Amino acid sequence: MTNSSLSNCPVPTEQQPLNEYEELKSTWLFRDCTRNWLDFLKTMAWIWGFCWLLAAPVTAASFSPYKQLSHFLLCSAAGASIGVVLCLVRLYLGWSYVSDRLFSSVVFYEESGWYDGQTWTKPEKLLTRDRLIVSYEIKPIIRRLQNTFAGLAGLFVAGTIVWHLV
Repeated sequence: MTNSSLSNCPVPTEQQPLNEYEELKSTWLFRDCTRNWLDFLKTMAWIWGFCWLLAAPVTAASFSPYKQLSHFLLCSAAGASIGVVLCLVRLYLGWSYVSDRLFSSVVFYEESGWYDGQTWTKPEKLLTRDRLIVSYEIKPIIRRLQNTFAGLAGLFVAGTIVWHLV
């Protein structure tokens, strides 16, 4: 692909969808979504573990680990999962935003501020390239995030059932 298609592109470099995608892909948490499942789950486990360090003392105020260990563990695990859910929401929103910008045939951009928004229609070659990136790079990431949400929901349901059984 030659840069001639981009040479007459009025969209500022940092607002071009492909550049937004590349920047997102290179940031810490978003980068981990592009790796294999195991690396992604390790990152989520680290986030969960850090959040558990914050949730456990709060939970201990309500459920003594010495007297109500099962309730303490379930409640602190659920509390720690809130941090994971917030991270997943942030990831989902970021990837969805970039996906929408790449998939759209029209790019909205701002030249110097919020008051002077403009639109630019992508040439067919760029639109095809961007839609291929969405199909083969971003859609699998979004599916992974959706599956992770589903897995967490399943864990919450299982935790609720166990809570009522103990």
